Amino acid sequence: MPQPPGAGSGPGREERPERAGRRRRRGPLLLTLLLLPGLLTVTGVAAFLALTGGLPSPWPEEPDADRAASVGIDPSYVPWLRQAASTCTVLTPSVLAAQIDQLSGWSDDTDALSGQKGIAAFTDAEWRTWGRDDDGSGEASPHDPADAIMALGRRDCSLADDITELRTEGKVNGDLVDLTLAAFATGRDAVAGAGRVPPAAETYLAEVRALLPRYEALDRADSGGGAGTATGVLPAAPVSPLTITSPYGSREHPLTGVTKLHTGVDFAAPQGARVVAARRGRVVFAAYTSAYGNRVVVDHGTIEGKRLETTYSHLSSLDAAVGRAVEAGTPIGRVGSTGLSTGPHLHFEVVLDGFYTDPRPWLPNG
Repeated sequence: MPQPPGAGSGPGREERPERAGRRRRRGPLLLTLLLLPGLLTVTGVAAFLALTGGLPSPWPEEPDADRAASVGIDPSYVPWLRQAASTCTVLTPSVLAAQIDQLSGWSDDTDALSGQKGIAAFTDAEWRTWGRDDDGSGEASPHDPADAIMALGRRDCSLADDITELRTEGKVNGDLVDLTLAAFATGRDAVAGAGRVPPAAETYLAEVRALLPRYEALDRADSGGGAGTATGVLPAAPVSPLTITSPYGSREHPLTGVTKLHTGVDFAAPQGARVVAARRGRVVFAAYTSAYGNRVVVDHGTIEGKRLETTYSHLSSLDAAVGRAVEAGTPIGRVGSTGLSTGPHLHFEVVLDGFYTDPRPWLPNG
């Protein structure tokens, strides 16, 4: 999973108050008319390659079209909103979606006056700090919705880290999400100086909050992958014994105080206990993250046409590397308390087609 860079200063962290204003939407005008023939040609070639298998899709497989339709956005955005929100404990998909709606109305137009580009309205300077090629298209671009959504998540999570530190030190008071959004609009220093949401951020915050109900459906747990599909799929327990201390579902985070979906199951285990892969697969992520600490993600291929992944977080050490093939029971790390954690345990997740689902039915004796 992509991670927010550590807190710090730099050109990308200079937030401008005018940044929060919604970008004016414009019609296609002459430029679109001039580019249309070329676009049609490129689209036709791309469609042919995709149909013949010559062009891999950069999007996660089988997005939740019904859920996307209910909130009025492109279905292919939903998995990326969920993945970006999972970067830290403060974000939810609905918060990211409401931000994008406020910033651009989901329009990819470039604002010539402000220099803001793409659906998340990044300037060139901001993009140099936060932009990455998250969908593997070969180019990191603010006009690529997947890249833009993930970059916005990284930026928000970095600000949330700063605000969490300020709140822990008693320098600011208020709701962590509100303070993070205020820092996005006016900058960290403005929030720190005010000790709360500064007046300059109130309009932006109100606009984002007003849009949140429209996107609440994105925060609900995916209904796919019921017990019928799950039974017996994960033959190995990731840690033994399987003693649950915090189940899958909505909860208040013990450190941040934010109520959101707990995307996995927490298993009690002593420091240094062995953690193993739950099923045969290949390691696709093994690194430290600010929220999950040392984290391993294993891709298990497809189950009944759906991509299955498992994740293992807060590890004290990593015994896996990206690209390594594993079998059920292969050691991949040791239990720890790295990242946002209150003590040694294993945070274990099951991700089906980009959506978190309750791990318990998937596990032995689930």
